[in-house]
Amino acid sequence: MILRVLFFLFIFLPFLILVIPVQLLINALRLPFWNVLPRLFHRLGCVFLGLRVTMVGQPATGRPTLLVSNHISWTDIIAIGSVADVTFVAKREVGEWFFVGMMARLQKTIFVDRTRRSDAGRTAHEMGAHMAGGNAVLLFAEGQSDIGTHVLPFRSALVGAAQHAMLDAGASEVMIQPLTIAYTRLQGLPVGRTERSLIAWIKSKSVKQNIREILGGPVKDVTVAFGAPRPLRETDNRKLVTKAAENDVRAMLVALNRGRPLPVPAE
Repeated sequence: MILRVLFFLFIFLPFLILVIPVQLLINALRLPFWNVLPRLFHRLGCVFLGLRVTMVGQPATGRPTLLVSNHISWTDIIAIGSVADVTFVAKREVGEWFFVGMMARLQKTIFVDRTRRSDAGRTAHEMGAHMAGGNAVLLFAEGQSDIGTHVLPFRSALVGAAQHAMLDAGASEVMIQPLTIAYTRLQGLPVGRTERSLIAWIKSKSVKQNIREILGGPVKDVTVAFGAPRPLRETDNRKLVTKAAENDVRAMLVALNRGRPLPVPAE
């Protein structure tokens, strides 16, 4: 814990003081390399939080891509952001949190109000416009975080809305790619259900409690696994496409939790 405090004071904090105004300028000028500093921020964040990230597979690049993922903890964002250039979709409340909301906006996070069904259209439009430029957007498709032993049913509404928004924005080819995040070891030892509760952000915990457990906990081995991307066409059934991605994520999570080789993606 002392080493993390020193790292924050002498490396992470000076980095933030320097980078925040630079990133604000980069975003204001709409420069194409807006994602460079956020990637560095996430990598330093992994060191500070004690996350040791392993990447399996490769994120689709250079084309409009919608990544759909399971969700375990707020640290998922740091781990994924350290290995892939993505824009996240987050609930509206995140944008209102002190400091977190500002950092999320610097990475062009797209916020959705889950209490208003009509807000899905606006969110989908923002997702489509961003992806039409050849960028990747990541959606935590379960709609909430879970303890990490299984995958909750994926919600298809935003996938379908984004599907049409991407095409309306001029994207001729859109890909949907499953992504699985799994916390496999704590201080080198396999993670059981009890240990998972020290990582996951579940409803019974306050934000402060979860942050204390993460900062005070041991080094966490995290695997970020990218599945095979599939084309997402205008005529595709959004529920079937979402279900197929959900099955891929579930199969990868089961394999990672059990220490088995990942299933070979179907061509």
